[in-house]
Amino acid sequence: MENGENYITVVDEEGNEELFEVLFTFDSDEFNKSYVLYYPAGADNEENEEIEIHASSYIPSEDGEDGNMQPIETEEEWDMIEEMLNTFLAEEEEE
Repeated sequence: MENGENYITVVDEEGNEELFEVLFTFDSDEFNKSYVLYYPAGADNEENEEIEIHASSYIPSEDGEDGNMQPIETEEEWDMIEEMLNTFLAEEEEE
């Protein structure tokens, strides 16, 4: 994972790079992990189209520049992420 200001570049299994915009990040004491929620860059500019939000756990590097993203492993993690996303979206609507 490469960090820009609010963007990350994700490299898939075939070596293809795709730019994503970071929605938000958070830490979980329950799972002792950090998480990032992100979506394809520019997707928020497309009207009437659902935005596919991705989530991964990540381990920041010591220099804070790059990190390693990992897939979400358990249903419990997905439930916690969904709850965090719903809270985030509800707060965004209130602003």
